[in-house]
Amino acid sequence: KGIELMLSEDGLIPEAILKEKRAISQVVAQVVRAFENGGRLFYAGAGTSGRLGVLDASEIPPTFRAPREQVQGIIAGGRQALWSAVEGAEDDAQAGATAMKHRQLGPDDVLLGIAASGRTPFVWGAIHEANERGAFTALLCFNPAIRAATKKIPHDAWKPKVLIIPNVGPEVLTGSTRLKSGTATKVVLNLITTLAMTQV
Repeated sequence: KGIELMLSEDGLIPEAILKEKRAISQVVAQVVRAFENGGRLFYAGAGTSGRLGVLDASEIPPTFRAPREQVQGIIAGGRQALWSAVEGAEDDAQAGATAMKHRQLGPDDVLLGIAASGRTPFVWGAIHEANERGAFTALLCFNPAIRAATKKIPHDAWKPKVLIIPNVGPEVLTGSTRLKSGTATKVVLNLITTLAMTQV
């Protein structure tokens, strides 16, 4: 029964992502523009979200013979966080901003923040700094309430230019974002990089 339940829940993912087709297409177009101008795509996330960003970035050079720096994954807590939890790393907005400064984001670059809950301070710090530097910003999350909450943010520097918020519903294991949210994240990142790379 457990197998059937989990697979039936995963079956909801494609339709939820398809409803975000317009937003995903906008991000793909910006990534294509960035690549054509010598720019880069960055992912920023914590925990599972960060690991999936690093994974997608690491697969681009062997798949498309692209330079390693063209797509980069940034995870809160750095390299150690790839295999073990780094306490408090996701709550450090300043660290997210510093990561953007360190990589010298500019107007030709794109930042996709990944946060299943939509609330991760590390990701929001990265988005703010990327906006300040003129980069194109987007947020991938799975909390429908974030759409309305973002509209209430008074300062544009804190607002992602595009929101991708597939409504995949509650997780089978409450709070475990490595399940439907994790699977949907991998699918969305696959869509963005594959479609962008095949258009350049």
